[in-house]
Amino acid sequence: MELVQSLSQMVSRLRLHNIRRRVAVVCPNDPHTEYVIIRSLREEIAEYLLVTDRAHHDMAYRLRSASPDFIRVYETDTPDEAAAYAVQLVRMGDADILMKGLINTDNLLRAVLKKEDGLLPSGGVLSHMAVAQIPLYHKLLFFSDAAVIPRPTLEQYRQMIANDVALCRRLGCEQPRVALIHCTEKTSEKFPHTLSYAQLKLEAEQGAFGPVFIDGPMDAKTACDRHSGEIKGLSSPVIGNADILIFPNIEAGNTFYKTISLFGDANMAGILIGTTAPVVVPSRSDSGNSKYYSLALACLAGKDNDH
Repeated sequence: MELVQSLSQMVSRLRLHNIRRRVAVVCPNDPHTEYVIIRSLREEIAEYLLVTDRAHHDMAYRLRSASPDFIRVYETDTPDEAAAYAVQLVRMGDADILMKGLINTDNLLRAVLKKEDGLLPSGGVLSHMAVAQIPLYHKLLFFSDAAVIPRPTLEQYRQMIANDVALCRRLGCEQPRVALIHCTEKTSEKFPHTLSYAQLKLEAEQGAFGPVFIDGPMDAKTACDRHSGEIKGLSSPVIGNADILIFPNIEAGNTFYKTISLFGDANMAGILIGTTAPVVVPSRSDSGNSKYYSLALACLAGKDNDH
């Protein structure tokens, strides 16, 4: 499988293999969501089920009138009802992806995480995976968790890595290199997550994550810059060549996300995984371009994608 090396190549992969996903959008009432819908229809990678509350349905019907063959509209009384209905469309198999429009993230996640009626399997772990195309890095860089899990437990780290590695492989990276991020290379009881890192490395050596390289703790620069590792006398397949960064907590992951997008001129995409279908929950500050590539990432992550 050819390795996807840029965000635009995600779209090319979808088009090459004629993959067109069905996307349920909750409250499609804002310009960025409209931009994503129009662009993805033009690129022929998606069709839409727009679930809107009755007070803000104008955009949904305007979009449907422009593309009646690829857009259906459903009305509910409130945004919360729209979220619940869209989740049910995914559960029933009518949609492959859930996407946030102009609705509070907490309200959408309440429907996603609802017991019995949501999208998270019993015992599952919901996590956020971001992918960045950074001008000064030689390939796409994936990382977690910048949006969902405050301070991961060992089990949450385990599921996060499994989810990230699986998605990385869908994009053609057969043996992902995973860096476990900390401020130094030392394992210490003062930083309990580094003890979890030691356990995760042991499990990786025993084959728990399939073909993968996992190393750490290490700082983000060492993970992405081989020269930094050489100066420190460190050597592993991960150092200077990481595909995935696993951050110790949401503060570190979110700060990295915002910093590289602002100061590193990175193009970004991100989705929620661990659910039965990918969920696109863009940040309010994300650009329309970022939201579009988040949808493309979700389309590649969707089920029945063997390419």
